[in-house]
Amino acid sequence: MARTQEERRAETRALLLDAASDLFAHKGFHATSAEAVAAAAGRTTGALYDHFGGKEGLLVALLERWVERRIVDISEVIEGVDALGDRLGAMWEGVVVGTNGANGPDGADGPDGEWLLLEIELWLHAVRDPELGMVGAERFGVMRDGLAGALVEWAERYDLELPAGEAELATQLIGLLLGAAFQHRLDPAAVPQAAVVDGLQRLLGLSAPAT
Repeated sequence: MARTQEERRAETRALLLDAASDLFAHKGFHATSAEAVAAAAGRTTGALYDHFGGKEGLLVALLERWVERRIVDISEVIEGVDALGDRLGAMWEGVVVGTNGANGPDGADGPDGEWLLLEIELWLHAVRDPELGMVGAERFGVMRDGLAGALVEWAERYDLELPAGEAELATQLIGLLLGAAFQHRLDPAAVPQAAVVDGLQRLLGLSAPAT
């Protein structure tokens, strides 16, 4: 059956985002032209500008998609395990290597956590560009809210007394996860999963391994 115009536009948008994700991560934003992204996606530069208005629009869309997929992917992994310690471990694995098999959240990254390069590229531009910074702040707020809700659920499910408010703890947990992920990208042996999970447990006020 012939595809609708909406379906064709959705496919073009997805192809452009995937191409931009890979090129921005491995070559950098400034070193990648709009023409290169369009060529890698098998689309025209005009299509890129039609969908995103330019490279900056691609960055905004990538940031939005990264946060949305990160929340969904990690939530699905967490729901697949019962023990709290295993859930914390699943959070770490989702942040470091993604949760779609060997790929990161955009499907274009390898098992070495190369999606993190894209995340750093997005963050650098978010802190320099007011418009992108607003989008980034909003999306990280969504991530914090989602984790805060999970903490309330965990407190009830595992009979935990949270050592601080769930919003504050969510901010601290995300900070630990991302900070550890940056270190892990450069020196994996120095940042094993056990050390990260132990740190997460300490933030939750757990002195012994969670079960």
